[in-house]
Amino acid sequence: MPKAIDIDAVLSTLTPLHNRGLDTSEEEASAAFATLETFNNGAVFTGSFDGTSPWERHRGGDELVHILKGEACLTILSENSEGRFNLKAGMMTVVPKGCWHRFHAPDGVTVLTATPQPTDHSTAEDPR
Repeated sequence: MPKAIDIDAVLSTLTPLHNRGLDTSEEEASAAFATLETFNNGAVFTGSFDGTSPWERHRGGDELVHILKGEACLTILSENSEGRFNLKAGMMTVVPKGCWHRFHAPDGVTVLTATPQPTDHSTAEDPR
């Protein structure tokens, strides 16, 4: 049965992740993000952080990214190109299936994503 979810109430229970980087542990990241609901072959997530995320990609489908608060530069790598998108509160984009991507949010960002699984991660400079 569908349910209504108070995103702000969920966010108030989380600890924003400060100085996110390649050395951020999975435990630290988990404390900053919550699964709001299952969705298709993945889930809807929310969380807040500042810093730079590791590269990730989703082989199971496209990912919807919506910026709730703050701003971030989202870099998306396709097979032959690199795109950078400056996203602010109220903006969204779709990351195509299988494309490596990462966020850079020096001043902080709160995101809502519909993320397919599985998710691959990489700390390589260019994971392609």
